[in-house]
Amino acid sequence: MIIKKIDQCNKVEDPKGQWNSIRMLLKEDGMGFSFHITTIYKCSNIKMHYINHLESVYCISGRGEIVDLKHNKTFNIMPGTLYALNEHDNHILNCTEEMKLACVFNPPIKGDEVHNQHGAYEVD
Repeated sequence: MIIKKIDQCNKVEDPKGQWNSIRMLLKEDGMGFSFHITTIYKCSNIKMHYINHLESVYCISGRGEIVDLKHNKTFNIMPGTLYALNEHDNHILNCTEEMKLACVFNPPIKGDEVHNQHGAYEVD
């Protein structure tokens, strides 16, 4: 059994100042996925394309929108909304009100990653 408290977990800050992520479950935990609590700061617009990972995201608080770049569709994100990037979807996350998100990545990340030039995390 794994027990962790949020204030004891690794917090990663975006070098561009648009988000922070508390990495609660990591690759080393052996669960086959990683789990993070991520805060997206108000007015952030982040282009991401997780070519190496699948991700699901649940909005705990705040508001914004996700733009599916392949299909040119925009979806509102608010508390109670889940979106899953099941096709390595190229997207933009626009934050209109600071958002707190619960994120799951498969395969799991190590814990110190930030987005590369493509908006993705590298894989070991």
